[in-house]
Amino acid sequence: MSIINKPSNHPLFPNKSKVAVLLVNLGTPDGTDYWSMRKYLKQFLMDKRVVDLFRPLWWFILNGPILTFRPSKSGKAYKKIWDDKNHGSPLRRFTINQTNKLRKSFEGNNDLIIDYAMRYGNPGIDKVLDEIIQKGCSKLLLVPLYPQYAASTTATVKDEVFKWMLKQRWQPDIRTVPPWFDDKGYIKALANTVKINIKNRNTLDTLVISFHGIPKRYFMAGDPYHCHCIKTARLLKEELKWPEDKIQVTFQSRFGPEPWLQPYTDKTIIELAKSGKKRIAVIAPGFISDCLETLEELNVEARELFIEHGGESFEYIPCLNDNEFSINFLNNIIKQNLLGWLDQN
Repeated sequence: MSIINKPSNHPLFPNKSKVAVLLVNLGTPDGTDYWSMRKYLKQFLMDKRVVDLFRPLWWFILNGPILTFRPSKSGKAYKKIWDDKNHGSPLRRFTINQTNKLRKSFEGNNDLIIDYAMRYGNPGIDKVLDEIIQKGCSKLLLVPLYPQYAASTTATVKDEVFKWMLKQRWQPDIRTVPPWFDDKGYIKALANTVKINIKNRNTLDTLVISFHGIPKRYFMAGDPYHCHCIKTARLLKEELKWPEDKIQVTFQSRFGPEPWLQPYTDKTIIELAKSGKKRIAVIAPGFISDCLETLEELNVEARELFIEHGGESFEYIPCLNDNEFSINFLNNIIKQNLLGWLDQN
């Protein structure tokens, strides 16, 4: 029998006809202990997309003072939000919940597989993609879980997937969901979440919209992240129909001595308190799932700064996580990007 006449269930020629949707989030350490934190931080901070300094110099800095002292400090911060009974990291818990709820929303379609991976930590992208291919997938829809594009987030997810593709003899077809920073469903989901948490906007002095920062140098080199963040904030303000002076956009989580995108969240919150603002709320639209940067950096550290400098009421508005608005808009963008690949009747 000639090769082209091999049956479709032959071990060398599997019947690959399924479609996979892979959600990819930033990642999380496996635990809060020193060595788990060190392993996670090393993988994260060695990524050239995250830190693009001269590699030999950065290697010595990273493997010297940073990985000696920072794992213990980060571990203490993670312990404040860790839940050993429920997947440990909130980011992992919400990503799993998102995956399971999306599976349920596509229930009945046996040609579709929905799974998740983490860019850093477990489950790794390579491992999950290997499993997906073994299940007979010939088409892959990649969903980086970052609303706004940045080279250090969306691009590094693509890099990792493309590195995996280089090793494949039989590559699946691939599509990538574009950033959804201005998607109507995403903006409405944010607005609905604000409205649920802030019943009466008149009781609030300021809504702080805090995005994760990047070095200003990255922005000057052509990264569109800042533009995406500003548009998200503008569309959210328009959807809420709140006055201009009630909303302020800031950037958090700066690292190292060089300038990052400004204004900085921590400094802004101190200034608001000192200027007499007594009641503020904070939302972080750049994160689809609550994580260390939201639950500890904002809901703990930023809250303490505000109260310490004269503020009275600090409301943290949760990320979209796995709420109904989040699942609805994720379901819609996945359907849009599966057109032509999947029977959606």
